[in-house]
Amino acid sequence: MPVQQILIKSIYGLIFLAIVSSCKITEPQIPSLTPMPSAFEGSTDSVSIGDISWQDFFSDPYLVALIDTGINHNLDLKSAVQRIEIARTEYDIRQGALLPSLDARFRARSGEALRNNVLRGTINGDQNGDAQRENYFLGFQSTWEADLWGKLRSRREAAYARFLATEKGKHLVTTALVAEIARLYYELLGLDYELETIRKNIALQEVGQEVIQIQKLGGRATELAVQQFQAQLLGTRSLQYERQQRIVEVENQLNLLLGRYPQPIERGDSILNQRLPEFVEAGIPSNLIRRRPDIQQAELVLTAARADVDAAKAAFLPSLTLTPYLGFQTQSFPSLFTTPESLILGMLGGVTAPIFQQRQLKADYSRMVAQNFQAFYNYQQSILTGYQEVLTSLQRVENFKQAYELREQEAQVLLNAVSTSNDLFAAGYATYLEVITAQERVLEAELNMINTRKEIFLALTSLYQALGGGWQ
Repeated sequence: MPVQQILIKSIYGLIFLAIVSSCKITEPQIPSLTPMPSAFEGSTDSVSIGDISWQDFFSDPYLVALIDTGINHNLDLKSAVQRIEIARTEYDIRQGALLPSLDARFRARSGEALRNNVLRGTINGDQNGDAQRENYFLGFQSTWEADLWGKLRSRREAAYARFLATEKGKHLVTTALVAEIARLYYELLGLDYELETIRKNIALQEVGQEVIQIQKLGGRATELAVQQFQAQLLGTRSLQYERQQRIVEVENQLNLLLGRYPQPIERGDSILNQRLPEFVEAGIPSNLIRRRPDIQQAELVLTAARADVDAAKAAFLPSLTLTPYLGFQTQSFPSLFTTPESLILGMLGGVTAPIFQQRQLKADYSRMVAQNFQAFYNYQQSILTGYQEVLTSLQRVENFKQAYELREQEAQVLLNAVSTSNDLFAAGYATYLEVITAQERVLEAELNMINTRKEIFLALTSLYQALGGGWQ
């Protein structure tokens, strides 16, 4: 049987074995997504605050300026931009794999090969024909793998999906950055008002201490009463320094997010005077997939994982490589550029079919399938997390609004009680313990009221972030 026929049959055999091996691969059966509810509980709005840009959602100009600084200088955000660049170059590499390569090449044969008239292959290892007598080659060679089964296209699709996922990752970092800057800013406003309240109560308690000392001199109070008032005043003063330290810590955290060294943070109106949005709209749950960067990112990662599975399956099939070349080829270097005798133009081709790499290919395919399932479950988890965060934040906003109204009434009642207890004590109808108790309770009530007011803004910020707002 001629050698050429043997080679052709061998090639057909390799192709057949590779195709049979690929047909034995089982396609992964990805489960379906759990359907989302048609509306959030307690909300039927069709418009969401998540569609509002952060410049319009936050009304405090000082906060808007801080967010703008953070977006321009935050180091995590700058790193996210570089991750996009890395993913883009990976996509360029996969895109280039679909195109032929072109190399300039010079090759010379050894002297031993000349003496024995045995060449160690042509420029591409071919040892047939008259080309074996050529000893020098200078020219261009191109290599192109024909993407018969879509392996290279699948890898390109995976790289492109990951490139888009890094962009969504940048949006995710931006959303988190905007929300965290807002949280720390409202934390500062709350601490400012707490500090102001503590100082006001210190002034009231100092007056009470002076009164009790006067009454002691007049024989109407004991040393125990003076000590009780003094201990209360000392405890309140210690709260002042605790709040001052907390303000320093929050300012430093905020400056770190802004990508700068510690410095004072300018603030706007008091936490009690900050404007709340008139309407809190959650929108339709299915729109979360469109707005939330983490869900979009998980979906793109799932797309990339599916493309990786297709590429891993196509790796079982044979690949066809074409290698055209053009240049000068001769036995004597001085006559290398003698034309047209030294000019050469040719084409080489090869078929590669994996036979003994089946175990490795199957392991790689199994790994890609497992990553595909993992990406699917992460995608499902991100949807569930998004829905849970929106619903929790919605209820939190409403509940803290109701709680604030009651806290405000409680603080006012206890503030009146302080005045009443002072009057009764001066008239001899109340004990000093009743005065101290009234002062302690009004301080506690005012601090609780401020904290509840702050929690409303924190809940609104969390809802805005949960609805995918902040990156627009």
